[in-house]
Amino acid sequence: MNIGDIAFPNLGIYLSDVPKSFSIFGFSIAFYGLIIGIGVLAGLLMAVHMAKVTGQNPDDYWDFAIYAVIFSIIGGRIYYVVFSWDYYKDDLLGIFRLRNGGMAIYGAVIAAFITLFVYCRIKKKNPLLMGDTAMPGLILGQAIGRWGNFMNREVFGEYYDGLFSMQLPVEAVRARDISDNIAAHIPAGANYINVHPTFLYESVWNLLVMAFLLLFRKHKKFDGELCLLYLGGYGLGRFIIEGIRTDTLFIPGTSVPVSQVLALLMVVFAVGADLFVRMKRKPGTAN
Repeated sequence: MNIGDIAFPNLGIYLSDVPKSFSIFGFSIAFYGLIIGIGVLAGLLMAVHMAKVTGQNPDDYWDFAIYAVIFSIIGGRIYYVVFSWDYYKDDLLGIFRLRNGGMAIYGAVIAAFITLFVYCRIKKKNPLLMGDTAMPGLILGQAIGRWGNFMNREVFGEYYDGLFSMQLPVEAVRARDISDNIAAHIPAGANYINVHPTFLYESVWNLLVMAFLLLFRKHKKFDGELCLLYLGGYGLGRFIIEGIRTDTLFIPGTSVPVSQVLALLMVVFAVGADLFVRMKRKPGTAN
């Protein structure tokens, strides 16, 4: 394979010279950042639309987005660097090279939730209502954003030669993402690896969660329930998919995947909190 090629051979899909960036007037623009930006915009537009159909002021969401985007980027990068410190400790400038990837969605989501509660406290808004309104857009943005990982040839899983197997040139991926198992299955004389396209699995899962949130929206029993369903739904899928990935971040000093631990905690919290609130509510109680 050439360094720019990406293939799904068992699906008969062969992509040649897929670029990581393009130039406009001499400026290089990374597809990774562009796709993340498209995801953010799509998610925001959906949140604004949801605000309109539920009788809220859309300007609140445009205003909140300014802060959420900034702090989510910072949070996503900090999270990734903290749990990849062995890689960055000898190259501190690498922390600022966002074009090479290295954003953790957990850090971005945590930062977004914190920003939401601070914003609503200052503006005297209902954070649970705003959260419910934004959740379908958030998960849509995540689904789109995963394709930035595709362009960067990252967020893939262990060796796999089944229907959805993805082939990537060895020299196109980060050496640390090639596990011993993947390396052991590189055909003699070949320069490519066969892996799970976990970015695709998560993108599809996120779209399913989004569809469920939209369908469930009119049946929610209290403000904040869509937030809980997001946490539980996304957490469940991430827990399963994270077990396949090779770029897993670990709790420092252990071999415990931090993302799987957080995903499990999200599911337990979401289920427990939803059941607790429903049991505490009296029949006929309004939101």
